Amino acid sequence: MHEFFTTANLVALLTLTSLEIVLGIDNIVFLSIITGKLPVEKRAKARTVGLAMAMLMRIALLLAITWVMSLTNTLFTLIHHDFSGKDLILFFGGLFLVAKATHEIHERMEGEKPEGEGGRAAPSFMSVIIQITVLDIVFSLDSVITAVGMAKHVETMIAAVVIAVMVMMAFSGKVSSFIERHPTLKMLALSFLILIGVMLIAEAVGQHVDKGYIYFAMAFALGVEMLNIRLHIKKREHHL
Repeated sequence: MHEFFTTANLVALLTLTSLEIVLGIDNIVFLSIITGKLPVEKRAKARTVGLAMAMLMRIALLLAITWVMSLTNTLFTLIHHDFSGKDLILFFGGLFLVAKATHEIHERMEGEKPEGEGGRAAPSFMSVIIQITVLDIVFSLDSVITAVGMAKHVETMIAAVVIAVMVMMAFSGKVSSFIERHPTLKMLALSFLILIGVMLIAEAVGQHVDKGYIYFAMAFALGVEMLNIRLHIKKREHHL
């Protein structure tokens, strides 16, 4: 227990917690969009369940570090690239993310039809949870492998995951409400998900993409969109 409170360990905990929160932003965005199709009274529960599952999954993977790290071992070689279990999970997870985000953008561009007029029935609570679970596996795997490379003690990694998820739970409702109130922001968020999906696919096939550039581009685009939203609010206030 004494080792947990060493300076090096506390610095690792702070760094890892911050990283987990940053890596969890895309998870919150996905949660906000996918739970937005549920009835209002079920959205908060779905977000809580989704984040709790992400936390439990990451803790389980951390406790099975040997197995997780074995996923980086080569399974087969194709077109001069060695594919591992991690690569396959990232590849299919990225495809799912691109397909899901593209479908959501198409629905919003075409206009969602009401049920009974050619539109699909609203998704059930369970189907939403299943979709969240699929993405949790992808995001958790990447997060856990990053954690293993940054901290020496499993206790530090688990503490960082728990703290990060608690922070995300505290703010997920506000993020979801903000995205719901601004349709253009939702479209931007879906575009981010496509970008993240493409990045996962690129990593799976051996094309390293510096995440710093990706997150900077996303932050810059979000900043511009926030200025646009502020401008529209001022215009509405002026007309009133």
